[in-house]
Amino acid sequence: MNNEILYLISFAAALLISAVATPLCRFLAVKFNIMDNPISAVKTHKISTPYLGGIAIALGCIASLLIIRMATHFPDGTLRSLRGIIFASVMVMLLGFVDDAKFKGLGFKSKLVVQFLAAAIVVFGFDIRINFLSFYPLSCLISIFWIMGITNAFNIIDIMDGLSSGISVFAAFAFLFISLPTEMIYVNFCAAALAGAVLGFMPYNFSKSKKIFMGDTGSLFIGFVLASLAMGTSYTAMNEVGLFAPLLILAVPIYETGLVSLFRMRKGKSPFLGSKDHYALRLEKMGFSRKQILIMTYAACIILSFCAFLFTKLPLSYAMMLLFLVLICMWIITVRLASVKIEDN
Repeated sequence: MNNEILYLISFAAALLISAVATPLCRFLAVKFNIMDNPISAVKTHKISTPYLGGIAIALGCIASLLIIRMATHFPDGTLRSLRGIIFASVMVMLLGFVDDAKFKGLGFKSKLVVQFLAAAIVVFGFDIRINFLSFYPLSCLISIFWIMGITNAFNIIDIMDGLSSGISVFAAFAFLFISLPTEMIYVNFCAAALAGAVLGFMPYNFSKSKKIFMGDTGSLFIGFVLASLAMGTSYTAMNEVGLFAPLLILAVPIYETGLVSLFRMRKGKSPFLGSKDHYALRLEKMGFSRKQILIMTYAACIILSFCAFLFTKLPLSYAMMLLFLVLICMWIITVRLASVKIEDN
């Protein structure tokens, strides 16, 4: 069976499993009172909403990969890489579940320790890391902090229905299409499964009567998987600027993290504490509806992912000009967003 057909099966199986599992996870969240209660000033919803959508996403993604494993023989190295990503991502998923279930004594320092250990398992245990650096210790160190940074970026941006989840779908497809010509097919299988699993969850996230959040369980899992996949393929066959391709694919959550941290520190607050300094809330303050914000965000993801693809195909001079154009656009947007005053009531 052709790999392309298997990727489609992986996507479809993950979507179906996630779609079936999400209402069950919602039922369990309500039964055991695992809810997101809008008691904090930084919350943007008005009624208590069940968590645990992330469990359905993880279940759909992992079960899909197991089904594909039974249907075909993976090339050498592929199964090992998938095992590493699954094992470590389940660690951060459980970390998110503990946080969503509101177990006591879990501060941001404890979360970072668990994330560090999970990232170290992927990097040292399964050799999934940034490969363009020849100095092994530096490559491992940067890889660990890359994984931790992207993992938390998807958690930070998860402040509006369809925001973090939608971005992750576009990112997963971008990694899939860019890596298709390579032999790193674990990236393709995992990206297809993740996209399907998130899409299976999203209708319930938008639903008014059956709404459910992915919670930290989902955002940490998604961020960790995408950060790991980003290191699984080559981007520099045409030019060295291709190294920026994964940064562009994940530019929106990376930009959001940097923006929120900057604004929080300007107010004298810790970047690890919650606030309403998110770009989406600033756009809402400017008069855009949430639907318009999602459309603009999705459009930005598509454009940036296409730019990432071009980075891997264009000659160096054209890639440099494109990178400069992207940076200029980001600077203009940042200046405009910074002019919006946000008060954390």
